[in-house]
Amino acid sequence: MNKKIIIITGDPNSINSEIIFKTWKKLDKRTKKKIYLIGSYDLINKQFKTLKLKIDVLKIKDLNEEESSNKLKILDVPLKFKNPFRVVRNNAAKYVIQSLDLADKLAKKKEVKGIINCPINKNLLKSSNKIGVTEYFAYKCKIFDGSEVMMIYNKKLSVVPLTTHINIKNVSKIINKQLIIRKLVSLNYNFKKIFKTKPKIGILGLNPHNAEMRTNSEEVIKIIPAISVLKKKGINIKGPLVGDTVFINNYKRFDVLVGMYHDQVLSPFKTLFHYDAINITLGLSYIRVSPDHGPASDLILKNKGNYLSLFKCVKFINNLNK
Repeated sequence: MNKKIIIITGDPNSINSEIIFKTWKKLDKRTKKKIYLIGSYDLINKQFKTLKLKIDVLKIKDLNEEESSNKLKILDVPLKFKNPFRVVRNNAAKYVIQSLDLADKLAKKKEVKGIINCPINKNLLKSSNKIGVTEYFAYKCKIFDGSEVMMIYNKKLSVVPLTTHINIKNVSKIINKQLIIRKLVSLNYNFKKIFKTKPKIGILGLNPHNAEMRTNSEEVIKIIPAISVLKKKGINIKGPLVGDTVFINNYKRFDVLVGMYHDQVLSPFKTLFHYDAINITLGLSYIRVSPDHGPASDLILKNKGNYLSLFKCVKFINNLNK
């Protein structure tokens, strides 16, 4: 039997069951056999019925059950609910953490090829003191130096925010020479490991027009010294690039563009590629990917959920090391 692909059903108050269904319908029989959901069997069943989606679902207790079945297999995580799309926040938060923990435990076993987590409202992670799923899995993998890398991937271009889900006012305080070096070394190593090619990396400055390279700017004090070290390590990197023009055409010269904060690279990237992208966490003990969008709770019951990014996640893991 080929290695399993785990899909965490994620936030119960979302379009996740809809995009899981739409993705499932597009998969071939051989791939379906590898898929194992982590989530509430009762919730998923109820959501499918509410959405009037017909699908054969099978509750299992471990990854060794029903390996040859083409039914949608679910490793059950209990959840209390009345309305399947309005789960009480405390129950939803506990459920999400239990699902992530189970996925982490299973992903560290050799029979798992990788895990996909469907979108999760970050407020559900507050009890874990982690600001996002990327940071949560880094903690579970005992990465405490910030070397995990959040990379949004498309075949034509990938982007990496040096800082992830923090307020803009804190970005300048957090970025420093050593953080840049750690992130970029991890990015370079793991990109080569996954894609079998050395990436051409462009790194953006923080300020408008790179602060005209003033001597007291972050570009001069933090970014340029880090680039010098990275070049000496043999990393193919150019910068600091000017953020307001690089996405017009110059992005085509690079495999990865690294920005100093989330929206600096995510906003133009999504303008270019829409849902044709996936979120990959580099540097973990296992492969973890997720759709490049949120729970979209405003689209529940409207049959407007775009499944493309989740489908791309499954295809990406399935095609690894073929």
